[in-house]
Amino acid sequence: MTILTIDDEENIRNGLADNFELEGYEVKQAASGEEGLKIVSEGNIDLVITDLRMDGISGEQVVRQVTTKYPGIPVIVLTGHGSIDDATEAMKSGAFDFLTKPLDLDHLNIIVKNALRGKELAEQNRILKEKLLQNNSNDLMIGNSSELGKVRIMIQKAAPTKANVLITGESGVGKELVANAIHKQSSRAEKPFVIVHCAALSESLLESELFGFEKGAFTGAENLHKGRFELADGGTIFLDEIGEINPATQVKLLRVLQEKKFERIGGEKTISVDVRVVAATNRNLENEVKAGRFREDLFYRLNVVRIQIPSLRERKDDIPLLMHNFLREYNIENEKNILRFDNKAKAAMIKYSWPGNIRELKNCVESAVVMCNGEEIKFEDLPDSVRAAGEEKMICIPIGISMEEAEKIIIQENLAWNNNNKSKTADILGIGRKTLHRKIEEWENAQ
Repeated sequence: MTILTIDDEENIRNGLADNFELEGYEVKQAASGEEGLKIVSEGNIDLVITDLRMDGISGEQVVRQVTTKYPGIPVIVLTGHGSIDDATEAMKSGAFDFLTKPLDLDHLNIIVKNALRGKELAEQNRILKEKLLQNNSNDLMIGNSSELGKVRIMIQKAAPTKANVLITGESGVGKELVANAIHKQSSRAEKPFVIVHCAALSESLLESELFGFEKGAFTGAENLHKGRFELADGGTIFLDEIGEINPATQVKLLRVLQEKKFERIGGEKTISVDVRVVAATNRNLENEVKAGRFREDLFYRLNVVRIQIPSLRERKDDIPLLMHNFLREYNIENEKNILRFDNKAKAAMIKYSWPGNIRELKNCVESAVVMCNGEEIKFEDLPDSVRAAGEEKMICIPIGISMEEAEKIIIQENLAWNNNNKSKTADILGIGRKTLHRKIEEWENAQ
């Protein structure tokens, strides 16, 4: 850790340097506010100690500039007894603490340790939040199921190409996340990723959002408006719920896919764009084509690479991993320290069919975190819909899973209904208690 001392009195700077070096810190010195700010701008400063009253840039100005430009660096102010009011103002400007002269070095060392510890914790929290944001943008990628593995392989194969991609699957499975993953793994990753939620826009608004409009094109068009295709030039445009667009817009969209050209509404100038199109739908577009609601030629243009996203009930092995990921996220957001789900809650969540898929699971965990008062989420903390499914005294074994996976579900659900009584569960299942304990330990170590 490196401490910068700013004071126009050399003896004070040297005394502070000797003290902090004995404490194991590196120390840099500055004789003025100007010099101190220059040293801070060069980097590698963890804490600043500044005198309050100096010629030129004052200590209060140092506080303001450091806390504004480098908010992670704490600043401690040194002041005389007659300048307490000024020190209070410095605290309002963002100083971590202040100390009056003559200095009590033991007290100062405590303040420095607290400031650096707070800085360290803030940095750890920032890193954790960045990791959570990264996880949130890749929620679908959390899991080890074979179904998810197939999606990963499809993304890896499709991303480096220029091919249009059609992503299909139920609502809430994470189609937007897959589209984003394709963009990030492509050569267009540094260019825009533009999202259009087709179902959320009316017919007229969708066309103007996609292609833009010229000033005066219609009532209310007071300025030129660039469309999403124009904004996505060089990058990727994600057309969510593509099955909702009307026939007239389908024709214009087909032209963009074929020729990479379009005109803004009310405009005559032809605009050329280089855009990769990724579309998504929860509809069966083949059926929409047969019914005459979706153009066949547009369907084939979009359906160059098809990625089918499995529902959450098709990848139940991934549910515990997703649960604990969301638990970490909402612990931070709600300033809680919940450690786990109890067996009954976990069994109920694995058993539930999740018609809303990952989106519903995420909402469920957030609700449970809010309702939980202890260190463990219990069955009673879950939403009514999940509890109702969990209260049925039957075990659902999905078709296509392995014997090992089926055994795990059977044991977990029986444990939950027996309130984690391992002896009773072992008797009911007809296995030895040591065998049951061994299997539970293996699963816990694998998480």
